[in-house]
Amino acid sequence: MKLTVVGCSGSFPSADSACSSYLVEADGFRLLLDMGNGALGELQRHCGLYDLDAIFLSHLHADHCIDMCGYFVARYYRHDGGRCPAIPVYGPEGTEQRLTTAYADTPSPSSMSEVFDFHTLKPGSFEIGPFQVRTERMAHPVETYGIRVEHGGRSLTYSGDTGVSAALDELAAGTDLYLCEASFVHGKESIPDLHLNGREAGASAAAAGARRLVLTHIPPWTDGERNLADAREVYTGPSEIAVPGAVYEV
Repeated sequence: MKLTVVGCSGSFPSADSACSSYLVEADGFRLLLDMGNGALGELQRHCGLYDLDAIFLSHLHADHCIDMCGYFVARYYRHDGGRCPAIPVYGPEGTEQRLTTAYADTPSPSSMSEVFDFHTLKPGSFEIGPFQVRTERMAHPVETYGIRVEHGGRSLTYSGDTGVSAALDELAAGTDLYLCEASFVHGKESIPDLHLNGREAGASAAAAGARRLVLTHIPPWTDGERNLADAREVYTGPSEIAVPGAVYEV
């Protein structure tokens, strides 16, 4: 598998990064994990607008899904070649209604479903193209899912947004690449069931036995290097901070 970091800023875009979005590729199939603020523009640096094969939305906060409204425009109103066929979109219950409301002026109440084939996420295992995926509910104020993606005996796990969660540790068990959020700073913010800090992300990676940790969803106001240092206090494997454009061969 090939993983490209499209955007990794938490809560809102930074001067250097769009919000959450990660492109996973294998066997010519392209799966996008989240499409937050600014991600649609950055995505075009890595693949064509119409080259995606499926989209996974971990949850319906704007920094993970709002650029789907722009992507609706690109697919629905395309002139060259006509309207795009519906692409599979996997998201929490109410995803179609949320995006329709956010767009606010679709031609009809069902216009989103003309270009997006919505599938409602539940905890479980299923296939997306060549990938075997597993999803689990995370600890966040809205319905949120972490995802494990497997292909060719290798795996990557993406936490989405979450507080401390045994389900996340289990989802990431033995994973080759662990994309784990670290929004909070250890000793500064402490709000249960909202976000992880760097130390908690490191502890999760250690508990999971993850082979490599990449910290994500660090807001522009947070010192990512401090979060990374905190993670390294409890996780001894390779670790780093996600940066836009980074490519990983998993």
